[in-house]
Amino acid sequence: MTRLLTRPALEVGPLLLGSVFRVGEVAVRLTEVEAYHGQGQDPGSHAHRGPTPRNASMFREGGTLYVYLSYGIHRCVNIVCGPEGYASGLLLRAGEVVDGLDVVRSRRASARNDAELAKGPGRLGSALAIGLDDDGSTLGTGRFSLELPTGPVGEVVAGPRVGVSGRAGTDEFPWRFTLAGEPSVSAWRPAVRRGGGTSAR
Repeated sequence: MTRLLTRPALEVGPLLLGSVFRVGEVAVRLTEVEAYHGQGQDPGSHAHRGPTPRNASMFREGGTLYVYLSYGIHRCVNIVCGPEGYASGLLLRAGEVVDGLDVVRSRRASARNDAELAKGPGRLGSALAIGLDDDGSTLGTGRFSLELPTGPVGEVVAGPRVGVSGRAGTDEFPWRFTLAGEPSVSAWRPAVRRGGGTSAR
């Protein structure tokens, strides 16, 4: 796994689908991820303009977790890919809960069904009880682990990223990878203007 995560996110993304991402007593099988290129290569990436205190974890080595707050509410988690300083990563957008179902149901009491428990990056963060203090953590240490699939996972579909503004959110960047037919995969939507701006990620 460590060797896989030293490669760029665009290469790793399709291969990560079907993996089991565990945080403590809860685990989800990943059904949707989005790739983000490194510094200066991707206008939709938090790392586009270089390192800041907020995105510093993205510039660490592959296997680091980058956690950020979206719209002041949602805690979203990325797996950093590539060598140190490359700033490539995969936003974990959705998954199927495969362990700790009762725990997640209590955390996500507003979900209408189990397919919605970790459908979308904010819901996935809540399902796994991800906090901003988890930013900079490393896979394989503490409560975080990732188990790669051992067999076929089904058809992989590539398409534009969700909620990314400008050309970075168009078919020109088919960097969202999903497992076909999975009910936990979130619906595509364009960027939404909030407070006079556009969303990024």
